[in-house]
Amino acid sequence: MPWREVPVRAWFAALALGAFGLVAAGMELQNLLRLAPCPLCIFQRLLYMVIGVVALLGAFAPAGRLLWAVLIALTAAGGAAVAGYQTWMQAFPHLATECSYSDPNAIERLVEWLGMQWPSLFLATGFCSGRDWEFLGLSLANWSLLMFGGIAGYAALLSVGKD
Repeated sequence: MPWREVPVRAWFAALALGAFGLVAAGMELQNLLRLAPCPLCIFQRLLYMVIGVVALLGAFAPAGRLLWAVLIALTAAGGAAVAGYQTWMQAFPHLATECSYSDPNAIERLVEWLGMQWPSLFLATGFCSGRDWEFLGLSLANWSLLMFGGIAGYAALLSVGKD
């Protein structure tokens, strides 16, 4: 099959481009539609950036393909858990303890610190249960859950690919 002839470096580079592209698209939607990202949104943005950096490491050092693929898969699984939790919060807002209404957890403290360091990239000003924007009936959290799932699948394929 022709796709098997593509070097593993290119697959990692494509994943890095895709992960950073998702961050850029999210930031552009935020600016164009004046969306207010919540702490969970910002944390997911950070996880996409981590995936992009690890994928770049895979592109530059493909000999560690299995390590990079496992790190990407674990990060994507964590992202899927966060996006899944936010999806639940949006589906059942009356049951959810809204972000920032209780004592801040580790994610909220990290996002708050990052927001103070780089406000244009990490400042969280929205509510986690809000569905401010939808496309095809899915919120950004729903789309993020699908993207993290796709990235985890992509990482699984990278782990078994040829060098």
